[in-house]
Amino acid sequence: MNKTAIITGASKGIGLATAKIFAKNEFNVAICARNEEALSKAKVELEKVNSKIDVYTEICDVSKKEQLNTFADNCLQKFINIDVLINNAGVFFPGEVHQEEDGVLEQMIETNVYSAYRMSKAIIPNMKARKAGYIFNIASIAGLQAYPNGGSYSISKFALIGMGKALRQELLNDNIKVSNIMPGAVLTASWEGVDLPKERFIQADDIAKVIFNAYSLSDSTVVEDIVVRPQLGDI
Repeated sequence: MNKTAIITGASKGIGLATAKIFAKNEFNVAICARNEEALSKAKVELEKVNSKIDVYTEICDVSKKEQLNTFADNCLQKFINIDVLINNAGVFFPGEVHQEEDGVLEQMIETNVYSAYRMSKAIIPNMKARKAGYIFNIASIAGLQAYPNGGSYSISKFALIGMGKALRQELLNDNIKVSNIMPGAVLTASWEGVDLPKERFIQADDIAKVIFNAYSLSDSTVVEDIVVRPQLGDI
């Protein structure tokens, strides 16, 4: 029986790259995204990677509690066991905390933190029942060190890292691993229009490899926090 991985925000970028590497390694994958067209294309790509797995897709705005809970419930109904949860969905709006428009912090907290919080709460009972599972939170170096114009994005990623650390302690005796991934600038749609060469960025495939390599370690080992930066430094 194939194992199953859930990845939020996986129609492109890090999420899709990660879904592909798990699909290649015989995992069923469940993914969600807001854009129906992008999600359909992602499903086709994943089925090309491995036609023998089950690819489940659902349109979902992870910042909406009801939609996210429905996605989680549908995944639990479709798949007997959830082996990996990757809380990847996120949003970024540049700005300064003291000058941001009302609602910016709330939107990034809902998307970047509460979605991971709610998905984890929904899926953890399935993992605890088997005393097995792995949760990855895709955070950011912005959650380690604030930077100019990072604003509420940094706040949200600091919170996400904190949540991961709390879950790590809560779940270690249940044999459920938790890792925070803190990438620097990854070449995704967020950087469209920036006049920099591709080589200046981390590639999404590299983050996917980091995640799968961490997953592949022995049962007695966990990498709690992983920082990945462009070779030439932060952008």
